[in-house]
Amino acid sequence: MRSYCIRAATAADLDEARAVMLDTVYRDFDTGYVPRWHADIIDPGSFYLAPPRHTLLVAVDERDGTVAGTAALDARGPECPPNPQWLAERYPSGETAQLRRVYVRPEHRRRGLARQLVEGLLEFARTDGRYRAVYLHTYPHSPGAMGLWQALGKVMCDEREDVPGGGSGVVHFEIPLR
Repeated sequence: MRSYCIRAATAADLDEARAVMLDTVYRDFDTGYVPRWHADIIDPGSFYLAPPRHTLLVAVDERDGTVAGTAALDARGPECPPNPQWLAERYPSGETAQLRRVYVRPEHRRRGLARQLVEGLLEFARTDGRYRAVYLHTYPHSPGAMGLWQALGKVMCDEREDVPGGGSGVVHFEIPLR
């Protein structure tokens, strides 16, 4: 059985973390790389390593030292547009820990890595002490995503049902901070 180390990413991890993220948006999402949505993937150091209230965690396969998964947190709330106005108001930047890029390579899935990464992000947010809410959005067709997020949090808005015309089709969650 493989073992993994969940830890804060370093500059040396960024190329492999970027590869995990890019592979995911091309393989698992219908979008591929979209610059206005995925700038953080291209420059994760500026988005997650430099700002003190942001973080990028990696799951490293201890057998070969490769990055098997990623998870990020930042203090940027959801923007309107593309998200509904009430979500942007409920989760303002600076007070909201937004979970992002919780991705695990397919060959490493079903081992609890995503949950462990999320627990690490939640501990980071609690330690910061200034976040009042934890928010994320996900694509319902992303492998394993809905089950994970439904087990950890509460659906706040399912655009497929709650937004006229289906919005962008994403599902928005709040995860308890404590």
